[in-house]
Amino acid sequence: MKILAISGSLRKNSYNTALLKIAQQVAPGKVEIEILDLHHIPMYNQEIEEPIPESVKHMKHKIEKADAILFACPEYNYSIPAVLKNVIDWGSRPYGTNSWKGKKGAIMSAAMSLCGGARAQHHLRQILVAVGIDTFSQPELMIGSAHEKFDHEGKCLDPKVVDKVKEMLIKLVDFAS
Repeated sequence: MKILAISGSLRKNSYNTALLKIAQQVAPGKVEIEILDLHHIPMYNQEIEEPIPESVKHMKHKIEKADAILFACPEYNYSIPAVLKNVIDWGSRPYGTNSWKGKKGAIMSAAMSLCGGARAQHHLRQILVAVGIDTFSQPELMIGSAHEKFDHEGKCLDPKVVDKVKEMLIKLVDFAS
């Protein structure tokens, strides 16, 4: 099974990217997890849809080949970051070429706040419904006070976080099978 992992953060030592790296380490047997690099995806603009930028074409191909999508979503101002909304918009465009449609997905988040990104997850679920990604709601994975659970290089200091990521992956694999 191929899982495409998408972090809503471009920060080098992002807590959310760290969650995806944990997922790569604890992935069950025949599960391959690729973290999508969003650094080269331009901001969505309908005027540059045709011809579609090469970086976007490459991204859409990866989405289409994936069996499932794993989102790690930071919370910025009670919502999702622009980089994540941008990749979702591009994945659904140009009109009639929605690469997300019919995909299975899961959402996890890490944030410095106590609620661990719950508000951002709520907003992300609304957006994913619009583009046709089916997600599950249990188990939930929201890591609050992330700055206390990861070091400055993104290494996880809390084995319970690793266990929760593994639980999420097991559910996603079952859900997408």
